[in-house]
Amino acid sequence: MDERTIEAYSAQASRFAADWREQPPPTDMYALLLCYFTPGGKTADIGCGAGRDVAWLDDHGFPSVGYDAAHGLLAQAATDFPSLVFKQAALPALECIGSETYDNVLCETVIMHLPPHEVTQASARLFDILKPGGTLYLSWRVADSASTRDGAGRLYAEFDAAQVRQGLGDAQYLLDVETANLSSGKRVHRLIVRRP
Repeated sequence: MDERTIEAYSAQASRFAADWREQPPPTDMYALLLCYFTPGGKTADIGCGAGRDVAWLDDHGFPSVGYDAAHGLLAQAATDFPSLVFKQAALPALECIGSETYDNVLCETVIMHLPPHEVTQASARLFDILKPGGTLYLSWRVADSASTRDGAGRLYAEFDAAQVRQGLGDAQYLLDVETANLSSGKRVHRLIVRRP
């Protein structure tokens, strides 16, 4: 992960958590998760932020663990959702997660915070932590131009979707679409794939 982005999220965790709470819920994403994720399957939210989606997953029959690189966001998540499990891990390595661990993996608008040369490796690692037959939901904000930083210092990298697909190897594609995110209003690319 980009270190300045991690630092920005940690330093302003309460502000980002409040922003996410005030956004409309991502009902479009949730509908896709209900359609494609294995009910009751062990689930990881990679880049869980302040834990909103981990709580939704857990409430809807997907026992979940939230992972994030920013210690400030993890502290906020643990405060807001004390009964849920949150751990520190950063893409692309996800060092504390073994191969073939999860039935379902969610990674919502995270990989655009990686340097572009790490995107393929991160995609491959997300696919690697899936059990055979497991499902990955992976999305990222589509850059309008070259890689930039926002006012908080967060990196928004520009890269081609082919870099993501390269990391997914022999995945079975269930969804591959560019659309507007109903929660943030931003343009995102969504992939849902299954591991054979």
